[in-house]
Amino acid sequence: MLPLDGIRILDLSTVVLGPYASQMLGEYGADVIKIETPEGDSTRRTGPSTEAGMGAIFLGVNRGKRSMVLDLKTAQGREALLRLVDTADVLMHSIRPQKLEAIGLDPETLRARHPRLVYVGLHGFAQDGPYGGLPAYDDIIQGMSGCAALMELQTGTPQYFPTIAADKTTGLIAANAILAAIVMRERTGKGSYVEVPMLESMVAFNLVEHFYGQHFQPPLAEAGYPRLLNPWRRPYRTTDGYLCAMPYTDVHWRRFFIAAGAPELAADERFSDISARTLNIAALYELAAQFIAGRSTSAWLETFSQLEIPASTMNRLQDLQQDAHLRATGFFETIHDPDMGELCFPGVPVKFNHCRPPVAMPPRLGQHTDEILAEIGLLPPLKNS
Repeated sequence: MLPLDGIRILDLSTVVLGPYASQMLGEYGADVIKIETPEGDSTRRTGPSTEAGMGAIFLGVNRGKRSMVLDLKTAQGREALLRLVDTADVLMHSIRPQKLEAIGLDPETLRARHPRLVYVGLHGFAQDGPYGGLPAYDDIIQGMSGCAALMELQTGTPQYFPTIAADKTTGLIAANAILAAIVMRERTGKGSYVEVPMLESMVAFNLVEHFYGQHFQPPLAEAGYPRLLNPWRRPYRTTDGYLCAMPYTDVHWRRFFIAAGAPELAADERFSDISARTLNIAALYELAAQFIAGRSTSAWLETFSQLEIPASTMNRLQDLQQDAHLRATGFFETIHDPDMGELCFPGVPVKFNHCRPPVAMPPRLGQHTDEILAEIGLLPPLKNS
């Protein structure tokens, strides 16, 4: 039994943010019903595939869900959704709020109908600010929340993180908030309205460390954690590849300098403690890079192991499926689909009682429409149900 067995989630969201959140909740045991337009989620057509409508990006965030097609522009589609709402614990959407009232899906209407419902709005911006209701995508939020500027501070060029950071981070926050709202409902008997805005989520994410001296009034330092922004914070080049190493404590650095043949640096005031190292981090990392460049990756791995300093090789994306640890823990899973053949998926990262929840196949568009309509009494029960 998984923690969310018996919880039903209606997910009207598209692309990555909402689907990523609901996929996590589904893998924790919830029955996630993905409600799609007749055209389907755009990610069904994003990336390579062996079957139309099952694009690679869709596969990454829709595992184990049931897909139902409803045209909410029609009275019949809206009525079916309302009947579904009566059976649900959570409804989540990424529809711009100003469009909701016109189709009867605003939070006031649905929560009046179903007081125990957890109603979740996934927005670009908090609704009580001047940006409320504006459209937002990952690139826009990365630019507005400081991500691109962080890259500029480190590299000299404004650029986005090479991952869908705003969507996925906000998805994690959304899943966390939904779980909290479910717990509160179990304690009080009442549902709630949960608003999860992308901009505020990413600003909070970036400022965990980068608010830095701005916590104080007057500020004690510029925003931005220097250790992360210096251009030498990157995998170290060795004679035959790259190495990821992280001397951090005073003891780590003293041991490293001695092993590198520069024991005098162990007594250098610039590097004597964490406060001094933070002020001189660029010079420190540049020196480390020069030392590490003179030996092979394997030689340094052995040295760092002896010194009890965290270090590893650098995996490229294509290396991950062959990583010894991930293979030993059975992280990657293969599903055999009769039409698409063998499909490989990264596994659920968490375990419950020492067991990792299984990965399940993403649904075809509308695959479960009749099944779900039968469950809510709008179709005769299916023969195999």
